[in-house]
Amino acid sequence: MKIFSIFGDPVSHSLSPLMHNCVFKNLNYNACYTRTHLIDGDKLKDTFFALGLSGANVTVPHKEAAFHACDEVRGFAKKVGVVNTLVNENGKLIGYNTDADGFMYAISEFKNIKTILVLGAGGTAKALVSRFLEENLQVSVLNRSLSRLDYFKNLECETYTWSDFKTEQFDLVVNTTSAGLKDENLPAPKKIVENILNNTKYVADAIYGKLTPFLKLAKEKNITYKDGADMLLGQGVLANELFVQGELQKEDIKREMQKSFKL
Repeated sequence: MKIFSIFGDPVSHSLSPLMHNCVFKNLNYNACYTRTHLIDGDKLKDTFFALGLSGANVTVPHKEAAFHACDEVRGFAKKVGVVNTLVNENGKLIGYNTDADGFMYAISEFKNIKTILVLGAGGTAKALVSRFLEENLQVSVLNRSLSRLDYFKNLECETYTWSDFKTEQFDLVVNTTSAGLKDENLPAPKKIVENILNNTKYVADAIYGKLTPFLKLAKEKNITYKDGADMLLGQGVLANELFVQGELQKEDIKREMQKSFKL
């Protein structure tokens, strides 16, 4: 039996085991998927092999550590320096990123998106911003501190900290921070968030499974919003394809994984 897992801190909330095990069970694939609470990202590679894993997903805050842990990085992950999917290929750790395409799937129903504001500057933000730019979208990034914004400045994005942010009109605002995941915090001071929400058509949060304070405010303002569930599904299908290495069909994976969201 092949064993897969998800690494993160926190990780107890993750729906990934349910999603992937639903696929494995219903499609008679001999594998199981677990959770691994990992505090120190530097121990990711050793832990992966100590557990005898065939593959894994990586969530906050270890996606950049996962990139550095890999023996080889492929595709979009190589471009952005962020890995959320790991595959054991003959004893080598191979890294991929399925977050960005998963998110594009999630927001496909939002129409006429041209300008996007991304809140946060971590691994998820790097992946999404790079993918947005590939679609020729205009992207701005707002982060608490200046130190993590260099990556986005080099991509010629407009960048802001809380102290110098100027309210503009955006088509979509995306929260990639962990604010609201295990607390009731907003991704920025409330006055800034209020101004942002008063000047956007759509809102998305990478967090799933709960109505975050950020999304609650959007709901109160009657803004069309989405949590991270569709992004989770999109990236999950792509990750599972990598795990099973062509032994299962993508449409079958998607069908069975969608069922897990109703359990």
